[in-house]
This record gives sequence, structure tokens and C-alpha cells, in this order.
Amino acid sequence: MELDLPFAWMLVIGFAVMMYIITDGFDLGIGILFPFVRDREHRDTMVNTVAPVWDGNETWLVLGGAGLLAAFPKAYAVLLTSFYIPLLLMLVGLIWRGVSFEFRFKADESHKPFWDRAFSSGSIVAAFFQGVALGAFIQGIELADGRPVDDVFGWLGAFSLFTGLGVVLAYSLLGATWLVLKTEGGLQRTMKRVTRPITLGMLLMIAAVSLWSPFIHPSIAQRWFSFPNIVWFAPVPILVLVAAWTILRAVERPDDPGATPFVCALLLMFLGYSGFVISIWPNIVPPALSIWEAAAPESSLGFTLVGALLIIPMILAYSGWSYYVFRGKVRAGEGYH
Repeated sequence: MELDLPFAWMLVIGFAVMMYIITDGFDLGIGILFPFVRDREHRDTMVNTVAPVWDGNETWLVLGGAGLLAAFPKAYAVLLTSFYIPLLLMLVGLIWRGVSFEFRFKADESHKPFWDRAFSSGSIVAAFFQGVALGAFIQGIELADGRPVDDVFGWLGAFSLFTGLGVVLAYSLLGATWLVLKTEGGLQRTMKRVTRPITLGMLLMIAAVSLWSPFIHPSIAQRWFSFPNIVWFAPVPILVLVAAWTILRAVERPDDPGATPFVCALLLMFLGYSGFVISIWPNIVPPALSIWEAAAPESSLGFTLVGALLIIPMILAYSGWSYYVFRGKVRAGEGYH
């Protein structure tokens, strides 16, 4: 049987994007949560939990973007043209967050508050505009002769702004549960407290987006609510409720809940991502450009796929080793110097 190269590349890009959401999501979530933590020592501990791994996490974003260019150049051109402004603002946020991450450790006491605000604002901006681009992507891009019809601000709308807030909330949940896993004492108790309202807010956000999306495109409503699809996809919302309930129960425990809240938060992200894929499949640019229509020539897909399949195990190996080496709780005064 001949390998479906566009489908194989879609799996590679989808995997890279999911890994980015998981890994850089809790990095950004830590910055988003900074305003809820005033203690300087606690803030240092929060940053120290990701200091050894944060920059490596962004490798997945580079892989996803480069893979899109290599495998689906038509989609890459359409998406970059349509979402130039939100993607540029996302990169500005990531750069500002990265600079402040390093500078806050080296700054004197009088300048540390500035770099704390820079770290938080960069994280919020990056997360928000990732969500804005996601919402605009779900809304779809109307094409004429292979080019976007909308102007440079076609991405701006109520739904995209709402999904921007949703991604900020999702990353803050990842950040809070990561800190529940990696810290102890007063900081962990603070993260347990903020996890509860964030989880409830996340449930409301998921419900709102799930109800709003079918009104954007009839094809999404048809995909989810026609029979027998509604039966096959019913486990997705059920598992969302189970994961959220498990998080709420775990953070109520007086002892250390361990990895349970974080694992369930990851499950929530995966379920949301799965719902997104179900809604748009097989289009790489909704509502009408499929992965096969946007794919590069077969020779290019095959050549670049070999490189991708060689490099992905390497990324997984060094990332896994980093997390293994820096496993366990992070305490005040330990970590990055």
C-alpha cells in the first residue's frame, strides 16, 4: 500500500503543534499567573521550575512552522498572509517574554519589578494572539484564485478575540497545575486555590466555543451533530467533564495531589485539540482547502519527511532527558543561576 504523504505530514505537524501546546503552554501559564503571586521568592521559584527546559519547548513551534512551509506551501502562504498581524504580535510576545526571563535574574532589586511585569505581559500577549489566530483559523479564510479575499484585519472578530481569552485561560490552567506538581508549601497552596476557578472558567469557555463554532460553519454542525457522528464523538465532552471533575477533586486534597491535576489538565488540552481537528478535518485551511490540495509535490514531501522522522526522536530524547534530570520538587533558593 502506498504511503499517503500529505496525511503523514499532517500527523507530523499536528504532533508538533500538540507538543508545543503542552510544553510551552505551562511556561506561558507561569507568566500569566505572576499577578496572582506577590512574593518575590515564590515568583523566583515559579520561574525556576521551567528554567532548564523553557527554551527547548519552543523547538516544537519551529518544527510545526517549518513543516507547514515544507509540506503545505500553499497553506503556509495563505495563513501567513491572512494572520500576519496576530502572528507577528505573538512572536513579539514570545521574544519579550524570553528576554525578560533572562534579565529578571540578572537585574538589581530596583529593576526586578519591571522585568517581572515584562515577563507577565509577554506571556499574556503571546498566549492571547495564539488564541486569536486559532479563532480566526476556525472562522475560515475565503479564497479567490488561491488568495485570501479578506483584508489585513479579516482575522479580527468577536469569536477570535474570545478564543484569545480562552487560550490565556487554558495556559494558566496548565501553569497552575504544573506548579502544583513542582512546588510545595505556601506556593503550592496558592496554586491549588487558583486552579479551582480557572478550571471552572475553562469548562465554561469550552462549552461556549463548542456551541459557538457550529454557527460559524454549517459543516462543523453537520460534523458533530449528525447521526451517527454524534454517537462516535460523544466521549469527547464526557471526558472533558471527567477530567475537570478530577482536577477539582485532586486540588481539594490536603496532602500533595502529585501529578493528577497536571495530567488531567493535559487531557483537557488534548480533548480540546481533538475537537478542533474533528471540526476542520480534512481541511488545512477551512472551509475548503484540503491537505491534499495544499500539499507540495510528492518528491518534496518524501524527502523532507525522512528528515522530520529522524529529527523528532532526537527532540523527544533530549527533551525527555532534560525533564528527567530536573525532575522533582523545586524549592526556594534552588534552580537557575
